[in-house]
Amino acid sequence: MSIAEEIPFSQLIQHSRETLARLEKSQSRQLRLVRRDGEDLVLESAKRAEADSQALLTAARLISEMLRSNETAAPVLKVLPIVFPWMRFLPDTAAQEFAAEFAGTARAAAEMGNMAPVGPVIEAWRATAEVYADPSLHKALTAPLDGTDYGPVPEPEACAG
Repeated sequence: MSIAEEIPFSQLIQHSRETLARLEKSQSRQLRLVRRDGEDLVLESAKRAEADSQALLTAARLISEMLRSNETAAPVLKVLPIVFPWMRFLPDTAAQEFAAEFAGTARAAAEMGNMAPVGPVIEAWRATAEVYADPSLHKALTAPLDGTDYGPVPEPEACAG
């Protein structure tokens, strides 16, 4: 997502009318509100946000449905490696598993209006592709264990965060 104009958050607070006028004149119809003490925010109309959300949901549904049959899955599986070049390192069955998990997660996330779950799916499969791309790493991670029992694994300590 490309947001053309950035303004300080205080600009919205101190000059709301002018800021809203800038929003309406902005080519992207969005403003990035830059904050010193927190994550930046994006200002856009509710109508625009709803339209974007609906478009995302429709695209996720379309991809998910296309993957349901071999005939319509073929074009999706042909295009995904262009979008995710690291897929070329996945075996065919793993590539199909990624496509199904990606589409299913994207559809479920779009239905909830929260796309955050999609990122970890992509990153996990990218890591899997990295293992397949490195023969020595793949061999090390897939070699049979020698049967040595190293005892119980201790409980992890809680992270301070």
